[in-house]
Parts: sequence; C-alpha cells; structure tokens
Amino acid sequence: MDEAGLIQDAQKGDLEAFNRLVLAYQDMVLNQAYRVMGEMSAAEDAAQEAFLSAYRKLWTYRGGSFKAWLLRIVTNACYDELRRRKRRPTTPLEPVDPYDEAMESPHWLADPGESPEERATRTELGRAIQDCLDQLAPDFRVVVVLVDIQGLDYQQASQAVGKPLGTIKSRLARARGGLRECLQGFWELLPPSFRLEVEN
Repeated sequence: MDEAGLIQDAQKGDLEAFNRLVLAYQDMVLNQAYRVMGEMSAAEDAAQEAFLSAYRKLWTYRGGSFKAWLLRIVTNACYDELRRRKRRPTTPLEPVDPYDEAMESPHWLADPGESPEERATRTELGRAIQDCLDQLAPDFRVVVVLVDIQGLDYQQASQAVGKPLGTIKSRLARARGGLRECLQGFWELLPPSFRLEVEN
C-alpha cells in the first residue's frame, strides 16, 4: 500500500483513497477502541466516529506516523464517550445474538481453528485482561493499549496521546504494574511464562 500517496489523494478529496486507508486500518482502530471502551458496541461507535473525524480533519495531517495520528483520533473519540457516560451512567448489556439471546462466546472472540477448550480458555483470559484493563484509569489504559497491544513505540504513543515522552513512560510503568498485579488473580489462565509464583 502506498500510504503516502493515498493520504495525498484523500487530502485532495479522493474518497476512494480514503476508503482504502480505512480498510487498511479498521482492525487496528476497532481493537484500540474495544480495549479502551471494554465493549464491542461502544467500540464500533467510537471507531466509526474516529474515521468520520479523521476524514474531516485529514487536511491537518502534516506527516509523521499516520498510524499514531489515527490512533490519537480514536483515543480522543473514546475519551469523549467515556466522559459522556460519566455524565449519564448506563448499565452495560451482555452481548446478544440476532434473536436477543445472551451470547456466551461472541463471534469477535471466536477462532474457528481452535478447539472448544482452547477457545474457552482464551475467551476467559481475554475477559480477565479486559477486566484488568477496565480497572486502570483511562489515561493509563490508553497508554498500555497503544504500546503493548497496538505496538507503537514510546515516541509514537507520545504523539498519539499528545503527552511528553516521560509521561508516557511513567504511565506505562504504572499501568503494567497494575495489570501484572490484577492478572495474578487469574493465575490459572496465564501461560506459564507469565506466572509470578510456582504452582503447588
């Protein structure tokens, strides 16, 4: 993909070029939103809002990491939604299928190549990780998701969040410490290399 060329074309109003950028980055943006928001419906809304906002603001992009620029926009969309929820708290609903039946294993967590046992373990671990992420303050959660899940380096994360490098490093260290402590409560789900104690 000629990212720079697509961005230039999109900045000139080429909607097809922008759509190709959306296709290239939609999974990353949705994953970022899901990890910050903790539920898929809110993540989908935030991702959609982020792409609309990116299209409207594309003229402000002046180079550098487009990935970091885009992640900053989706992160801000998530922050906006979290602030809105704080003003109007709601009770989250369990994911449901088209027949309004509760889904024990939502399709976005399923992997057809896995055995039912492996899938169940991974689903539980995914929930455990998300529960631990949800316990972090949003500022810490965003940084750990950007670096440890999205794979940004510290400089790109600093650009995405709009905070100094030292702040990113400090928040990341505290977030990782909080996650490590929280995940020990799910010891049996962790791969052996991530366990801090020896099984009795």
